[in-house]
Amino acid sequence: MPRSLRRAFARSAKEVAPELLGQVLARRLSDGRVLRARIVETEAYEQDDPASHAYRGRTPRVRVMFGPPGHLYVYFTYGMHHCMNVVTGPKGTGSAVLLRAAQPLEGMDRMSVRRGTDRILDLCRGPGRFAQAFEVDRSLDGADLVRGSEIWIERDPTAVSAIVRSGRRDPRRNGPPLAFLDRRTVGVAQPAGSAFATVIVTVFVWKSGTPPDGV
Repeated sequence: MPRSLRRAFARSAKEVAPELLGQVLARRLSDGRVLRARIVETEAYEQDDPASHAYRGRTPRVRVMFGPPGHLYVYFTYGMHHCMNVVTGPKGTGSAVLLRAAQPLEGMDRMSVRRGTDRILDLCRGPGRFAQAFEVDRSLDGADLVRGSEIWIERDPTAVSAIVRSGRRDPRRNGPPLAFLDRRTVGVAQPAGSAFATVIVTVFVWKSGTPPDGV
């Protein structure tokens, strides 16, 4: 599958988050093995959102969020979990999309070792599990998801998802319904609570259209 282009991420997190559903995150390990998983749940964070790490402005921890779009922002939380985010918007805007869950496609044996379970549904269900399965930590903070060799996002123009828009999982971060998930992926991503918007079935085509070579 072709890689996503830079301009696909150079829009608001609210626009990019639902369009990431159905796209594939790929990760090349140190031994050359490649892991792949289809993204099925995301959350959008803009700089003016009090729940965003960028809300208080640029700091060393969040500098990647203010950089060019299409890079990976990785943070460490609760003293035990890493979480992956896709930087969005023009450079300097401080917005990103949290990758909350994915459906494993390739390299499940390696993911199982990392996760300590053979249960496929538990390999990438939740942002911490997703990052652990993909062997992602702070060393990949700032990795280029467009041109990088260690981790990148692939476009699948034929991917179809049943999009549900809902509130965020963490009640402390709730507000506008800025979480998006593929309702058809049973057991991997489910709506937060009982209130969610109308399900929309759509074929994913990046708004930038069929891109030429390069970014």
